[in-house]
Amino acid sequence: MNTAVYPGTFDPITNGHTDLVQRAARIFDRVVVAVAASPKKAPMLPLEQRVGLAKTVLAHLPNVEVIGFDCLLANLVKQQNANIILRGLRAVSDFEYEFQLANMNRKLAPQAESMFLTPAEHLSFISSTLIREIASLDGDVSKFVHPAVEQALRESLGQ
Repeated sequence: MNTAVYPGTFDPITNGHTDLVQRAARIFDRVVVAVAASPKKAPMLPLEQRVGLAKTVLAHLPNVEVIGFDCLLANLVKQQNANIILRGLRAVSDFEYEFQLANMNRKLAPQAESMFLTPAEHLSFISSTLIREIASLDGDVSKFVHPAVEQALRESLGQ
């Protein structure tokens, strides 16, 4: 059984993330979307809410589960009996950082291989950072996120 862990902050989960998870769900037996606490990044949305939104957005995928985590990714991969660490690449600029992470994870979790997926071309420009920026300036993010995520952003920003 191939289990992939797809880690990220998902602050918030976007249509680009959803696209990757949907494609991963067709490839792997089990996909664990692992929402990182990431306190150093000072996320806009609390961990519990990010986990809840991801569960809502991905509920239609029976072989996908969503969990929160605050430990070393290599330890989580072992806890989940995963053999794949899934990462998304939007642009060439992502590659250098992801390459470093993959090499480190190979040392820390040798039982797992890092695999990369790219989002559909029409979603490749979407990032959580851009979504937060647009939302904070009262812009329309409805084309880039699930309606539940759009609502959560509005409520978080008092809009």
